[in-house]
Amino acid sequence: MNIRSLTRGDGVVIGAAVVLFIASFLDFSSYDCPQGVDCSRFDSPNAWDSLGLLMSVFLAGVIGAALLIVSRAMPGRKVVGLDLGQFGVALTVFALWTAFWTILDVNNAGAGLILGLLAALVLAAGAVAGPLVPALKAPLLSPSGPAQGVQGGQQPYGAQPGQGYGFPGGQQQAPYGAQPGQGYGYPGAPQQGQPAQADPAQAQQAQAQVQQPAQGGAAPAGDFTPFWFAVPVARPLYGEDGSPNPIAELAPGTWYLAVEQRGQSLIAQTQDGRRGVLQDTTGIQRG
Repeated sequence: MNIRSLTRGDGVVIGAAVVLFIASFLDFSSYDCPQGVDCSRFDSPNAWDSLGLLMSVFLAGVIGAALLIVSRAMPGRKVVGLDLGQFGVALTVFALWTAFWTILDVNNAGAGLILGLLAALVLAAGAVAGPLVPALKAPLLSPSGPAQGVQGGQQPYGAQPGQGYGFPGGQQQAPYGAQPGQGYGYPGAPQQGQPAQADPAQAQQAQAQVQQPAQGGAAPAGDFTPFWFAVPVARPLYGEDGSPNPIAELAPGTWYLAVEQRGQSLIAQTQDGRRGVLQDTTGIQRG
């Protein structure tokens, strides 16, 4: 799995699961050693000495966290009719529920049980709030791809399909104050270092060449050039055979390769080589 597809919420879940696993090796309960008694040989039990507690709190939370992360790599997979992510959230909540009532039932809770309750609380909160809170949906790592420092060269978030800078069939951004078809680089337009005046007949012919492909709303499929792009939010990637179930999920913070355009959709290729149809291209960021 590409680590750049993980979100901050996933980072919270992974960190809490690690702490929960460590807590399973700490003392389950504490005790006060009477004065004059040698308690050095007294061995306080931990969660591994109680199978029920181990499975219902500590390992249940760790397994739930693992299912949440695996659901990122294999979207659409189900267990007992539930999505892997939903099943993982249910396990984390169950672990918190069990830890809460267990610590209330213990007179002298040890470090393992206290730390386990706190870790289970953070784990369940991260699992539930991860897909809902915008701050937790942000990429865990900053995006990096083949195009570094592309300020002004990428398609801005929020742009409509086919209207981003450089998007196939989209209009290019002209310099400030220039009219369409008159910016630097357009056919028939004055280039830097050239006279500003041009022959009227040549200008009309060049503008007709620019406007002709724009009237169709999109460039011909044969003129498509593959490019790298990123998505602002997680979006499903469907199979090219038209299957309704997604074959992968495009995550923010990761660069993907657009290899073909089909109407308003893109044929995208993931970093592990899978290809599919990205139906929602709204707001994609081009590299």
